[in-house]
Amino acid sequence: MDSDPPFHETYKTLFAATKPLNNDWLAAVAAVEELELPSIDLTRLSLEWPEKERCKNDIARAANEWGFFQVVNHGISRDVLEKMREEQVKVFKQPFQHKCREDKFMNVSAGSYRWGTPTATCLRQLSWSEAFHIPMTDISSLGDTSTFSSSSLHQFATKVASLAQKLAEILAEKSGKKSTFFQENTLPSTCYLRLNRYPPCPIPLFGLMPHTDSDFLTVLYQDQVGGLQLVKDGKWVAVKPNPEALFINIGDLFQAWSNDCYKSIQHCAVTNPTKERCSVAYFLCPSYDTVIESCSSNKPSVYRSFSFKEYRQQVHEDVQNYGYKIGLPRFLV
Repeated sequence: MDSDPPFHETYKTLFAATKPLNNDWLAAVAAVEELELPSIDLTRLSLEWPEKERCKNDIARAANEWGFFQVVNHGISRDVLEKMREEQVKVFKQPFQHKCREDKFMNVSAGSYRWGTPTATCLRQLSWSEAFHIPMTDISSLGDTSTFSSSSLHQFATKVASLAQKLAEILAEKSGKKSTFFQENTLPSTCYLRLNRYPPCPIPLFGLMPHTDSDFLTVLYQDQVGGLQLVKDGKWVAVKPNPEALFINIGDLFQAWSNDCYKSIQHCAVTNPTKERCSVAYFLCPSYDTVIESCSSNKPSVYRSFSFKEYRQQVHEDVQNYGYKIGLPRFLV
């Protein structure tokens, strides 16, 4: 049985209607400049003042100027990361029909396995990828199966969640906000891991459509194939892989909560013609009732107050009505 989702069969009408060589956007996806993100050594946080403070300032500066940065010496061992990757590879090698029965296959909630883009009307809207979207509450209750060891996933999730909290608290402090906000408002039921796989694709396509993240903070562990791209100074650039780093990006909620001090940047994943790419992302999200208040002492609020539940509902409605997410502009004052 084939492990890959049936992309060609399911989306054959989209391929038939598209002439790849004549599409400028396909060429643009494939050929962009590669840049190295700002790199921050987190061992500096254990040093005395003023080096500890300089490290915090570097984190805040990267979040403001880039919206993305990479961290090294982050406290998650190579052994934990490699075991996580091994389990991820085993999961995605299972037959496609098994993955579609994820509630029995992995003991996670039905609907956790997703692939492609059901609403796509052209190749530009198609995400050539498959993923398991797993809430932290599911991870804590996972048991081992014949094809999956839950301990590696649980260990990775626990450590990456702790790292996300630490970085969020630093960013809150540096923007003049309450640093305990995240401990008080983020819940395992709304935070989640997403295991991603991008199969090889013969033509340049999006593995994941251009988007911003609808969370506070995302922590990404990726392989060395490359494919992550983001917008910097108005143009798309490719992110250079780094085997020693985890990649951090600011989400919409943090941009609003910080009153535009930090930036939620549009990014995407692109496919490789011969190699599969894998990544794991952790999303730091608040409870659905948490209210995001955009205010600061030195400038008026950019956004009106809204709850996470309201934001999610608006994003869902926009995707249903227009085929894409509008996001924060919906909530401008």
